[in-house]
Formats: sequence, structure tokens, C-alpha cells
Amino acid sequence: MNIILLGKYKGRPMRCQFGSRWQLIVLASLFLGVLGGAGVAGYWWGKTEGVTSQLADLSSELQQQQTLLQKTRIATESDLDALSARMGQMQAHVTRINALGQRLIKIAKIDAGEFDFDNLPGYGGPDEPEAGISSNFQDVLGELSDQLDSREQQLAILEDLIVKKQILYEARPAGRPITKGWISSYFGKRIDPFNGKLEMHKGMDFAGKENSKIVAVANGVITWAGPRYGYGNLVEINHGNGYVTRYGHNKEILVAVGDAVEKGQPISLMGSTGRSTGPHVHFEVLRNDRQIDPVAFVQASR
Repeated sequence: MNIILLGKYKGRPMRCQFGSRWQLIVLASLFLGVLGGAGVAGYWWGKTEGVTSQLADLSSELQQQQTLLQKTRIATESDLDALSARMGQMQAHVTRINALGQRLIKIAKIDAGEFDFDNLPGYGGPDEPEAGISSNFQDVLGELSDQLDSREQQLAILEDLIVKKQILYEARPAGRPITKGWISSYFGKRIDPFNGKLEMHKGMDFAGKENSKIVAVANGVITWAGPRYGYGNLVEINHGNGYVTRYGHNKEILVAVGDAVEKGQPISLMGSTGRSTGPHVHFEVLRNDRQIDPVAFVQASR
């Protein structure tokens, strides 16, 4: 077999003659080697391109997963912030309810050991979840928050009722208008010490040492503080709910009209002003503008 190669080497063609068997084998081997190398190169290139494509797809999917994870993290943090705020509100409700409970204990004079708001209440029982109860944590928190709001409103109403009752109780006359002394005259008909005639005495007299303290027998507001015919220097206190008390013949008055006074507060000093035979306080209790016998109120105690 003759192979002719044409070229410009010295202007003459070149001839290669392959005639022997071994030459043909070498030539075929070279040809096959070239084809095999080209095939391997093509396979490698195709595989490389496929791997690159797969890597690109994986990278895109990974980026999507990272984006989704970031959104989930943001949503979770937002839910946690909302949950923390909700828990803070519920804790504030619990604190207010505890404070309200403590006030009610003091107002109602209940044994502190009976309603201990500083510790958890005792409760228990078998674990038997009922069908239909929501397992959603947000729903449970919502129900608990509604219960706390309801309890707080109920306690507030109860506090208002107790306070009103306590105000009425504290405003009802009770006790003696003096800290030291004795009863010198009762309510009812008696011989008048000035004219000797039988007349109605519309109060109780408490005698004692001059300048001894006269005290209010209940909470109230001063409606009179000054001279008044027959009473000398008079103090009058309106206690509400139709009750008024009067303290007459004082030497000195310690309060003024419009002052709010409490039970046991000194309001004047004992004297003998006005129509009086000696140091004492003329004590009257009026209900709906009418004098009544003070003895039941004087004997009452609290």
C-alpha cells in the first residue's frame, strides 16, 4: 500500500509506502488510538458537563432551601416574640389579680392562710384528656387569658361591693365620743337642771376633765364647726346613709367645715360652753334628721 503526502518541502511530493504486515498493524493501532482518545475525551467532556449541570441544579435547590429556612426562622422568631408579649400580658394580669386578692383579704378581714395568693393553689387528679380539647398552644393561651380577664373583672366587682360595704360600716356611728370620762345623763325625759321642769333630753351627756379629747365615733365629713344656740361650740359630722352626730359644749374646736374625719380622730376639747352646768360633751345621733337614742351606738364596738 502506497500513501502519498503532498507538501512544499523542496517543491516535491513525498511518498510513504506501507507494504509490510507490521506496518499496517502499527498504522491501524495508531488510527484506533486516535479514535479511542477522541472517544474518551468526548465521554469525559460530556460527563463533566453533566456533573456541572447537576451541581448547578443542586446549588439552586440549596439556595431555595436556605431561603425557605430563613423565612421559617423569621416567622418562628416573630411567633416567639408574639408569644413572649402574650405571656407578659398574662403575667401582668396574674400580678394584678394577686394584688387585688391581697387587698380583698385585708378589707374583708379574711385569714391570710385561707387565701394564700403568694403560692400555687392545691389541685390534682388523674390525667384523662377529654376529646375535643384543642392541643393548639395559642388556643390554650387564649382561653387562659380570657379566664384571667373574667376573674379580674369579677374580683374588681367584688372589691367594689366590699369597699362600699366597708365604707357604710365605718360610717355607722359606734362607740363613745370620749377617751376618758363617764355618762352623766341618758337620752329621754329628765328634770331640766336650769328650770326644774320635766323635759326631753335628746342626747347623752359624757362628763370628764376639761380639755380632755372629744373623738369622732365614725368616719364622716364636718358640716358644722362653731357656736350654735343651746349647744355652745358645736361640731356636727355627716356620716352618710342618713346618719349625723353632734358634739356640743366644746371648749375648743379642732376641725373645720369640709374636713374629712375618721373614727377615733380628735375633733374638739371638752368644755362647758353654751347651756351647761360643767365640763361635758352633749352627744346626739340623728337618723334622717331626727334625734334617736344613742345608747345602742355607744354600746356597739368594732
